[in-house]
Amino acid sequence: MPQVCNSCIGLYFEENKEKIAKKVKDKVKQDKAKEKQKKKEALMTKSDYLKIAQKYFNQFIRLRDKGKPCISCGQIRKANDAGHLFTVGSHPELRYDEDNCHLQCVACNQHQHGNIANYMINLPNRIGKERFDALLERRNKSKNYTIDDIKEIIELYKNKIKELKT
Repeated sequence: MPQVCNSCIGLYFEENKEKIAKKVKDKVKQDKAKEKQKKKEALMTKSDYLKIAQKYFNQFIRLRDKGKPCISCGQIRKANDAGHLFTVGSHPELRYDEDNCHLQCVACNQHQHGNIANYMINLPNRIGKERFDALLERRNKSKNYTIDDIKEIIELYKNKIKELKT
């Protein structure tokens, strides 16, 4: 608000009441939205956070590997997934491991259950033998993600996606 003398303040508010009212309404709306978000987060479970993190991780993989062929069949297709060599169900510790997840066509990932044999053959060519061997070692090390860990993963992949899009 600009400097207004005491005798002019009533006139200032009369002239600007719509603008002032809009600012107040917007502020109240923002506060309500923040409060709603806090309540929503308080009700979220670890599983909810894992799903959100997985969404951002998969989006990152699709952007990172855009234009590359399917890791399993070598075809370039329009419909692609972020396919894991070692599945999230059997190896949850590798869920967000970038060496364990690559662009995979829907046909291989969903209809051929990952086409794992070809994935296993082609992966060392894509990431190198050293990284492949390290991945094989990591699959035997359990990891228990905390909600704070998962929130960090969400932020990490949001930022990586932002970088790839610019």
